[in-house]
Amino acid sequence: MGKIIGIDLGTTNSCVAVMEGNEPVVIPNEEGKRTTPSVVAFLDNGERKIGDPAKRQAITNPTRTISSIKRFMGNRFSEVGTEVGRVPYKSIKGDNDTVRIEIDGRKYTPQEISAMVLQKMKKTAEDFLGTEVTEAVVTVPAYFNDSQRQATKEAGEIAGLKISRIVNEPTAAALAYGLDKKGLDQTIAVFDLGGGTFDISILELGDGVFEVKSTNGDTHLGGDDFDQVLIDFLAETFQAQENMDLRKDPMALQRLKDAAEKAKIELSSSTETEVNLPYVTAVDGVPKHLVVKISRAKFESLAAELVERSLTPCAEALKDAGLDKSEIDEIILVGGSTRIPKIQEVVEKFFGKKANKSVNPDEVVALGAAIQGGVLSGDVQDVLLLDVTPLSLGIEVMGGVYDVVIEANSTIPTNKQKTYSTAADNQPSVEIHVLQGERPMAKDNRPIGKFVLSDIPPAPRGTPQIEVTFDIDANGILSVSAKDKGTNKEQSIRIEASTGLSEEEIARMKAEAEANADSDKLAKERVEKLNAADSLVFQTEKQIVEYGDKIPAEKKEAIEKAVVDLKEAHKTEDMSAIDTHTETLNTAWQAASQDIYAATQEAGGAEGTESDTGANAGSSEDEDVQDVEFEEVDEKG
Repeated sequence: MGKIIGIDLGTTNSCVAVMEGNEPVVIPNEEGKRTTPSVVAFLDNGERKIGDPAKRQAITNPTRTISSIKRFMGNRFSEVGTEVGRVPYKSIKGDNDTVRIEIDGRKYTPQEISAMVLQKMKKTAEDFLGTEVTEAVVTVPAYFNDSQRQATKEAGEIAGLKISRIVNEPTAAALAYGLDKKGLDQTIAVFDLGGGTFDISILELGDGVFEVKSTNGDTHLGGDDFDQVLIDFLAETFQAQENMDLRKDPMALQRLKDAAEKAKIELSSSTETEVNLPYVTAVDGVPKHLVVKISRAKFESLAAELVERSLTPCAEALKDAGLDKSEIDEIILVGGSTRIPKIQEVVEKFFGKKANKSVNPDEVVALGAAIQGGVLSGDVQDVLLLDVTPLSLGIEVMGGVYDVVIEANSTIPTNKQKTYSTAADNQPSVEIHVLQGERPMAKDNRPIGKFVLSDIPPAPRGTPQIEVTFDIDANGILSVSAKDKGTNKEQSIRIEASTGLSEEEIARMKAEAEANADSDKLAKERVEKLNAADSLVFQTEKQIVEYGDKIPAEKKEAIEKAVVDLKEAHKTEDMSAIDTHTETLNTAWQAASQDIYAATQEAGGAEGTESDTGANAGSSEDEDVQDVEFEEVDEKG
């Protein structure tokens, strides 16, 4: 069985790791970095850039550079109004209220964009391992609902990866933290504040068993929101000075985004920073600059509401786990945003103890995913992971009431049954409306699927017995079935969210992703061929200058002609002509090289005799110099 890699598919950065022996290791990307920005860019020539190269060109190409796509995964367009207004690229409403990203007239699903990032992580792992990778464990925020988990699985399939398991990010972090602490019995809280999402999980560790007691969170709270308060502050400061809103200009907005992120990072280590953006825009042809000083205290006051929002889920998680703050042995900080001093301060104040900073917040989730990959492939023994479902699942019953079948924080995989009946006499069918959430009325919860059980024999209301079974697998993905006990007729549904993709769409996108991978490879080969031709021309011209007098005239002419032809082919980027002329030039050089060697050896022989005499003549002087040096060393000794 091949290696199963672990991928932390993050909002702002992604990371890939694999088990090497008994240890999980993070795999650096082509640029040598251990994390890769979750950014995809589309260029004029149809080329795509992913990761750091995409992030670097974002300012000059803001409307075709896509970041923070994870915030749209599995969401309806009506649920992400705030995010749509914040991003410089064009997000539009697709069929069934889905989100689509429009680039050059083509509409991409969030799953396709995420698949491009996953493809990059897959390639990073393949380059490192030297073999093809087909399976991965991918992490998601613990508070992701069913649709968002489905969307993540679909992204993996499009990228050509079989998602062996979807693991909650805080659980993965706990795995990485506790792998070498199997002998300890501990209750830990994992506080995971990433680029776009926030999770808190309470776990019990002991004897290699990692049991999640409860989980809570907010899928719309993360580093992006902390950046946004700074973006708004900078934009409003500029607007007060110049009466112009920079957020309406995609390029200026991208520069603000960049500056806000840098300022936020800087304020984690210093108490003041300066945002200096020269030529940020022009008013009536006059260039305008943005220069603003921000203190840490100002940033903390701007972000106070966000910091507070992270504490409510902590209290809820403790309550659901039936634990007191004092019963928590360790608090593990995960996610880049936990580097913000104010976050650390309020977490330590809330739990009443110092947070544990022994793990790298950017890499620990990927390491945990790699460990779970090792568990699934049999490389890691004596580790058992018991995760929970973050939200309650149930169906709509008469009067629009939400009836819970599986409670939140139930250990998964799990299977529950409930029996229902008809609401009217001689009712021929029942519609099973599956929902996820914690509110008492159906309309306030998130609909995740509908199906109909038909052909119920005519009977008075309340007589037919309809048994509804909910089944959640280890990935936290739901299947529902309904059975009429009278006729044994059964109808089941694998919940494919309305935001999900059909199998045909996944197959089509997978084929496109593979085709793109091939075209990316061809584009790379093309560039390499052009570079090789350019290099060959340069080397040849240099060697003609150096050895031209040692080559017979007719052979020199053949080389010079081949160089001219190759230069022309390089200029027109004619690949087949480049191949032909490269071969011609190499052949011409081979023919001439024998003459160069012969001429060099003759010259070398003659010089050799002369230099021998010269050496003998000067030998006594050399010896004198040597003696003097030797005596000096002696004196020092």
